[in-house]
Formats: sequence, structure tokens, C-alpha cells
Amino acid sequence: MIDPNQHDRFVLRQHFKPVINQYEFSVPEGPDGDGTPFSFVEQKRFTFKEDIRFFADATKSQELMRIKARQRFDPRARYDITDAEGGKIGEIQKVFGKSLIRSTYTLFDAHGAEVATVQEKNLFTAIVRRLVGLVPYVGDFANWLPIPYDFEFATGNTVLGMHSRRRWKFSDTYDMDFTADTEHRLDRRLALATAVGLDALQAR
Repeated sequence: MIDPNQHDRFVLRQHFKPVINQYEFSVPEGPDGDGTPFSFVEQKRFTFKEDIRFFADATKSQELMRIKARQRFDPRARYDITDAEGGKIGEIQKVFGKSLIRSTYTLFDAHGAEVATVQEKNLFTAIVRRLVGLVPYVGDFANWLPIPYDFEFATGNTVLGMHSRRRWKFSDTYDMDFTADTEHRLDRRLALATAVGLDALQAR
């Protein structure tokens, strides 16, 4: 069993299915290897209330944590992140106004205190990505174009980590790097939940 809080770098892969989004996390081995998966994630689509679950593997016999919405269909909804026993890990909330132009989230710890902001790294790229999505026919394939979909995790002016999508991939693959967070201000489990949320909660 891998403890995410003992690591700073992760790879997230999406596996697209007709009615279910599936993801898996691994810890990279060496400069080119993605390592062995340590967490399997499943999100059912078309549900009235988000309930995304993390498991130790694809058998889904051991639950690790989950993301659960407090409200239904609320663009400002706050999502609770809990461990297998229901203990609070933290919270994620979309900043609706800012996200219209540049996707932005606020992260809170287990006690409800703000610990980080997650935002698309480049404003210009965020605008271009939205405009491309509006182009007839082209917009249907916008997610497959090599448009950066990169985020910064930060507290104040201090960058804690990066979340970057690999280019030219049919299914989304992300590299996460929190080596800058040497004091481990951010619970890595909350970071992993946010990484899934950046894809799943935005219907990517």
C-alpha cells in the first residue's frame, strides 16, 4: 500500500468508458516510467449528486477515500474529501466567477481552513481553450488538441505544485509535481482528489 503523503510526484491517467469515468494513479519510476498503479478511481456519469470513489485497485474491494458533493447541480458547490472510515481529509470548492474565464478552485483542510488555491496556469491559454470549444465541429474535439491544460497549486505567492496534461494523448494523462512543497503544507490525498476533480467535475 502506497501512502501518497510519502511522495511528491504522481501520474494520473483517465480511462474513458461510455457511462463511467475511470482513473488510476501511479508514482513515476525514473525519468520515463509511470510506475505501478496504486489507486483506482471511478466516477459514474449522469448522477444527481457527485460521489467519486478511490480504491486500492480495479477490484474495488478496498476503498481509500471519496469525493462527495454537498449540493446537487450547484456551480459553487463544496466537495468533501473523506477517507475510508469517513474521516475528513479536506474540501474543494469551485470559485464560480473566476472560473468563467480561468478555472479556479479553493482547497480547505480537514478543519475548514483555506490551504491552497488551484488555478489554470496561463490566462491567455485558458481563454483560447474556451474559444476553441465554441467553434462548430472543432469544439467537439477540443480536448484532444494539444492545448495546455495546466494548473498551479499555490498558497499566496508560493507555488506548491504543478498539474500538467500531456500533449497529443487520446485519453487524458497528467503529471503532478509537488517537490516545491518541501514543508508538506498540502495533504497529498487532497491534491490527488483535486486532480481527479479538475477532470471529472468539469466533464472533460
